Amino acid sequence: MTYVLTDPPLAEPLTLAEVKAHLRIDHTDEDAGLQALISVAREHLERETGLCLMAQSFRLILDEWPETGVIPIARGPVQTIDDIVYYDATGTAVHVSLEGHVLDGRARPARLWLKNRPLPGRALNGIEVTFSAGFGEAATDVPGPLKRALLVHIGYMHAFRGVLSTDQQPGGVPDGYERLISAYRLRRL
Repeated sequence: MTYVLTDPPLAEPLTLAEVKAHLRIDHTDEDAGLQALISVAREHLERETGLCLMAQSFRLILDEWPETGVIPIARGPVQTIDDIVYYDATGTAVHVSLEGHVLDGRARPARLWLKNRPLPGRALNGIEVTFSAGFGEAATDVPGPLKRALLVHIGYMHAFRGVLSTDQQPGGVPDGYERLISAYRLRRL
C-alpha cells in the first residue's frame, strides 16, 4: 500500500495569531519561522497518529484487492471515496463503479468494501483509490487535545530555534505531548 498526497490542506489547524498568543510574541520578526513550525508540527502529528487534521486528498495504490474484500485505509478520518481505478492488461485505466460501496470512514483504520472488484491486469500498482480525509475544512473541526499538542510542540521547537533550523525540525517532542495524542494513536495488535 502506498499513499500519495494529491491535494494538501488549504489551511493549517492553527493560525499564526493563535501561536503568537500562546508564545506571547507581539512582534512580526519571527512570523515566517513560526508559520513553518506550524506546518512541521502538523505533519509530525499526522505521521505519528495516521490522522489528517485538515481536509486533504490522497491516492491509495494497491497491487491487488484484499482477500477479505475490505480495503483498510490508514489515513483518516475518511470523508469520501472520490474515485477508484484499476488498470487492465493493456494498462488502460478503468473506473470502478462506486454503486453499493460501504465506507466506515471513522473506523481506525477506515474500511472500504466494494461490491464490484474486477481483477487488475498488472501485477504491481494495479488499483488506485482516491479519497478525501480530515476532520474538516475549518480549524474548529480539529479536536482540542490535538490542537493543544500542536501548540506545545511548536513552543518546544521555537525554544530550540537557535540550535536546530526549521528544516531539521522536529528535533524532539516535549513532555506531555505523548499524553495529548495517545488517545488518537492507531493501536495495532
